[in-house]
Amino acid sequence: MTIKNEKNLSDERTELLRSFIEHRATWYYYLVDEAEKKGLKEEDFAREAIRRCGCFHGENKFPDTDSLEEFSEGFLPEDIRNVFEMDVEVDEEELVVTFNYCPLVAAWLKLTDDEAAIDQYCDIAMEGDRGIISTYDEFEFDLQKTIAAGDNDCRLVISKKKK
Repeated sequence: MTIKNEKNLSDERTELLRSFIEHRATWYYYLVDEAEKKGLKEEDFAREAIRRCGCFHGENKFPDTDSLEEFSEGFLPEDIRNVFEMDVEVDEEELVVTFNYCPLVAAWLKLTDDEAAIDQYCDIAMEGDRGIISTYDEFEFDLQKTIAAGDNDCRLVISKKKK
């Protein structure tokens, strides 16, 4: 099954949801900035905390399944697909998600021009998704490219583990 994002991506609901996610990214930026002023490095606290949050959601929010197609329905509802302008391809073996827009990166670009920092913020933010996938014994997570690293889009692949 392929879901090509064809919705009007500037509708009011999508813009509102994007603003919520941008607010979260801004909040994260200032949290890290304050922590670093106090001698804590982002890597020392943020990565594991966000991964734990992902694990919590993986265990409590998403379907208990070994089907990537069923998982994708809970993991990628229409609102999320619209916010990130996602294209989704899923079959029994692989879920491929292409993000054509990222409100987190949009927010970080308003706060800093430090490309390395933005790339790190993104990678740490992706710990949430890594945590979610880690709660599924049958799935593997592969973040192949990101807008934060300068790519035109992000590509996330969740696949069935080889037996």
